[in-house]
Amino acid sequence: MEKKSDPQHLDVLAFARDACHLQGEGVLADWPRLASEQHGATLAPGAVHWQLDGRTVSQSGGADQAWLDVRASVQLPMQCQRCLTPVLETVEAERSFRFVADEATAAALDDEAEEDILVISRDFDALSLVEDELILSLPLVPLHEVCPETVPMSAVDPEFDVAAERPNPFGVLAGLKTGANK
Repeated sequence: MEKKSDPQHLDVLAFARDACHLQGEGVLADWPRLASEQHGATLAPGAVHWQLDGRTVSQSGGADQAWLDVRASVQLPMQCQRCLTPVLETVEAERSFRFVADEATAAALDDEAEEDILVISRDFDALSLVEDELILSLPLVPLHEVCPETVPMSAVDPEFDVAAERPNPFGVLAGLKTGANK
């Protein structure tokens, strides 16, 4: 397999210059950091679908810019934060990255550029980038649209009721104050 066509050893410059396209899918177990986010085994995870597109953008008075467009999706079993039962969340990521020649250029452009900046590599692990983007796209609070079980929404706390019946420890001071006014 050519280096520019291997997503784990991508020649970014050649991939972008030739406007290449790669896509594939893999089992969640092949993505260990993403797989660690799943909860329970009652729901089967979906396959991780990914797509990479290389492109160049012409610059007036300069070299063409290399870009990599990343799209990915997976159905990931997570824990609903309302009812605490498993929920199958669809996680999708879509982002474009501009590549520059070195770390110094990337650092200089990072604050002022709206796009994400990465350093060009002839041995770039694009699947690791896909995994990063899916992790960043995880829901902060996974929830069912409608929970399968009724969730008790009671705020009754027996300890709180008992505490309300106890005498106030500063009640003695109130008694001293009223005794001083006589």
